[in-house]
Parts: sequence; C-alpha cells; structure tokens
Amino acid sequence: MQYQWYPGHMTKAKRQMQEDLKLIDVVIELVDARIPYSSKNPDINAMSNGKSRVLLLNKADLADKQKNDEWKAYYESLGYYVVLINAKNGNGVRSVNDVITKACQEKIERDRKRGILNRPIRAMIVGIPNVGKSTFINAFAGKAIAKTGNKPGVTKGKQWIRLNKNVELLDTPGILWPKFEDQAVGLRIALIGSINDEILVTSELGYELCKFMTANYPGALAAKYGVEECEDGNELLCRIARKRACLLKGGELDIEKAAGFLLDDFRNGRIGNFTLEIPKNE
Repeated sequence: MQYQWYPGHMTKAKRQMQEDLKLIDVVIELVDARIPYSSKNPDINAMSNGKSRVLLLNKADLADKQKNDEWKAYYESLGYYVVLINAKNGNGVRSVNDVITKACQEKIERDRKRGILNRPIRAMIVGIPNVGKSTFINAFAGKAIAKTGNKPGVTKGKQWIRLNKNVELLDTPGILWPKFEDQAVGLRIALIGSINDEILVTSELGYELCKFMTANYPGALAAKYGVEECEDGNELLCRIARKRACLLKGGELDIEKAAGFLLDDFRNGRIGNFTLEIPKNE
C-alpha cells in the first residue's frame, strides 16, 4: 500500500505559513513522541530556517520512556529547545512558557536595548495533523479556546490567540508534505492516525503493526489479547480476530474489524507505551 495524503487545503495553508513567518519570533513544532522523526515535517524545517525553534514531543505518555529521553537528547544536540509533554493531562505544559522565553532571549535582549519592553513574543505553532496542537493550546492557555478532535484536519484555518501577557500564538492547520520519499515514514504516520483512515486499508496497517510489535516489543500483544505470538503478522491478526470474536456471517474472521480494534488500542495506549523509531544520524 502506498501512503500519501495531501489535500488541497494543505497547499494553501503552507503558502500562508510562509507569509506569516515574517511576523514570528519563534516556531513551536509539535511532533508525536512515538514517531519524533517521521512526524516532523521537513517542509517546516526549510520554511522556518533562521527562526528560534521549540520542539514539543507530545503524547510522551504513550511512548517508550527510555526512547523519549533519547529523542530529547538527540534534538537538543541539533539546537532545538525540547520539552516532553502530554497535552491531554497537562504534564510538562507549564514548563513550555519558560522554554519559549529562553529560546527568544536574544530577541528580548535586542528589544530591551532599543527601549522596547514587554512586547509579547509572537509564536507560530505547527505540526502534522492529529499531533494535538489544539489540545496543547487549550492546556497552555488554561481554557478551551481551540477546537479539538481525535482525527486529522480539525483546524482548517489560522487564528491568533493571546495565551498570556508574554505570548501571542498563531495557530495553523496541520500539514503534511506532498510526497513521502520513504514509505516507512508514511506507514508510521498512518499508524498514529495522522492520515485520513478512510483512504487506508485497515487490515494492512494491522498486519504491519503486528510485525513491528512482535519484533520490537515481544509479549505485548500476547499480554493484551491472550494470544500466542508468531512472526507471521497475518496469522497473528487472525488470532486476535478469533480472540475478540470478530466474525462475519458464516463464521468467517472479520480481519478489518480486528485490525480496527488493534489500531484503536495502540493509538490510545491500551496495549502499552511504545516508540516506533529510534534516533538516526541526519
């Protein structure tokens, strides 16, 4: 299966972001802590070159704790200001304000020397679909000011939000990039729910997830579903279908339904905390 999703509104949003970056002091990028490399849009890297960068590894509670620490150290070595957060319950969110200030220290000092005091920092928040930007904004502001949803594409246009006396935030729609050169990247993005599920084959995603889990986190699926694991992802998916009584008329196994259960359990942390990739040398 080829993984690709780049609807027309993303092209428009990217052009608008390029224009708005002229007004911005710092770019805050959210990535999913389970795939910190694959969920990091290379187009945003190119567009925000020269700007201060804050990187938030969101959904850190769903990821492998040891891998979280490795990814944080990796991106800090590349010059990012990095915070591990869980926007849903607020863990780590309070520290973001101080990190933004730290990232913009040179700009604040330049303003002070020019006699400009207390001008709010202008930040742009960016990320691919469904990484939790709106949930983070609401947690950061302490009130529901951004629309949220557990699916990609909820935020369709930009909006300025005054978070506090120190920070003005420009929220932007989640955007991907036109072509995944590495289809493994597309697969990981699909697994976390950042590509519209309606254009995907759920059973193929389930098969790939079974393969990954048995190779990298052996025993996790056995513990969750009470099945004996095997290297054959299709067979393992069939075993999960039997255990969950996912059946079609006539008693045939409903593999799509079983894969849907598996993906939902994975995305919501009901199987455990897992990271799908390790830092690579860029």
